[in-house]
Amino acid sequence: MKFIKSIDELEKIYGLPSVASLRKVSDHITPTYRKWIQASSLCTLATVGPNGVDASPRGDNSNVVRELNEKNLLIPDWRGNNRIDSLRNIVNDPRASLMLIVGGANIVIRINGTAKITLDEELIESFEKNKNIPRSIILFEIQEIYFQCAKAFSRSEIWKNDSWPELVNLPTAGQILEEMTNSEVDGSKYDHSWPKRSEETLW
Repeated sequence: MKFIKSIDELEKIYGLPSVASLRKVSDHITPTYRKWIQASSLCTLATVGPNGVDASPRGDNSNVVRELNEKNLLIPDWRGNNRIDSLRNIVNDPRASLMLIVGGANIVIRINGTAKITLDEELIESFEKNKNIPRSIILFEIQEIYFQCAKAFSRSEIWKNDSWPELVNLPTAGQILEEMTNSEVDGSKYDHSWPKRSEETLW
């Protein structure tokens, strides 16, 4: 198997980027990018740590990130599984990236920059939902923001219901845990208890 080992070789294959792909990049939130940020309720947060790269989904029932100012975003860290992989990575290496997704849209917004974790009480309390607050806030400083070509989402047909796989044919979380623990975890019990547990710990 042959591998590409230099940037020159890579550029010979792909050529130069289009003018549009370069001109779309901003180092701050513009009025048009602001509308996309406010519409996104789901994103992935990519971080870099001593064990490599990690990507984590983040979701909310409103906009998933909040604008602090034209150079900074706020991301509440709601309840999860306490692995805190992203937070560990940010403490070790501030480099981070976001991909903001808007339901039904094939355009995604990519944001590269750096991140810090704050326990600022006023900020944390400003995210209160149903008497619940996040345990920390990620402050994301924007270095570049741009929209991603829509071809990936168009090819995947991700928003077309008739292209979705039959979920009943996929292993459940409980079945995966049962396999990974050599049946120490009862998969059926885990799956049965999940809906109530999720509802109680969503925020």
